[in-house]
Amino acid sequence: MNKKFQKILLVLGVVTSFGVQAQGYPNKPISMVVPQAAGGTNDIVARLIAPAFGESIGASIVVENRPGAGGNIGTQSVARSAKDGYTLLLTINSAQAINPSLYKNPGFDPVNDFVPLYYIGATPYVLVSPPGSPYKTLADVIAAAKKKPGELSYASAGNGTISHLLGAMLNASAGIDMQHIPYKGVAPAINDVLGGQVPLAFASLPSALNYIKAGKLQAIAISSAKRSSAAPEIPTIAETYPDCVGEVWVAIFAPIGVSADIVKKVQTAMDKTMAKSEVREKLSAQGLDLAPVPTTKLSALLKDELAKWAKIVKASGAQLD
Repeated sequence: MNKKFQKILLVLGVVTSFGVQAQGYPNKPISMVVPQAAGGTNDIVARLIAPAFGESIGASIVVENRPGAGGNIGTQSVARSAKDGYTLLLTINSAQAINPSLYKNPGFDPVNDFVPLYYIGATPYVLVSPPGSPYKTLADVIAAAKKKPGELSYASAGNGTISHLLGAMLNASAGIDMQHIPYKGVAPAINDVLGGQVPLAFASLPSALNYIKAGKLQAIAISSAKRSSAAPEIPTIAETYPDCVGEVWVAIFAPIGVSADIVKKVQTAMDKTMAKSEVREKLSAQGLDLAPVPTTKLSALLKDELAKWAKIVKASGAQLD
């Protein structure tokens, strides 16, 4: 190869490299990993915000469900992904704040493997039963559970999820012994309640609200400290048992090592996304409380939740390999 040709190639290489750099982030689709199956809270949130977020940041957003091991598989995959901002984690506190206490080796460190990017909102869980069920109120449930200890059962989205632990909390608060039936996600749990295979379930409000509105599920009580603006007619468990409170919050994380510039671009784009009235209306209609938690406080919130749920997991006796 002569020197003149080598020089031409070198110049072309520099121009090409400069062109790629000039395009900046993002210049290809962004993968938003949901570490749970379709139909759950973060899956619903991801699919509601993806179009607006893509428009705000200037790239298409691909929502990817990577379920398994209570969220560990999808979370691990993001922790081990390239630190280039093209793989983000849209997760819930049951995976990020409970699994480290529940699993002997979840395969990730929730604090040291991730950069907190954006807090989206929180929503309660709702205790539901099928239409025609004798369990219409919390008092009905407690009375039945006390009459026949160990016979009344409830479904959850899986071992160690908030929906499981809320049942354990209610057992302790009310002095009852409901039996826990874990499912691989909230959708199959709801399906079995709809089909009458299980009498009760704890489900996140976004995953159950459409069924409740359609009259396909009966809402018994919700798990927040106060009633939800999306369904103010549903009483809270806390109205009877003040200590029985637990919500799911949704937030975006990136693998540690992502540049500060990319972090800023994602946060700015999410600010624009969450400022859109149509996005806020859709999320609120699903039962999400959009009261903001500043990004600077998301890390502290995660640490507080890790400590809170560690105590509850220990008290429940739940432990997974």
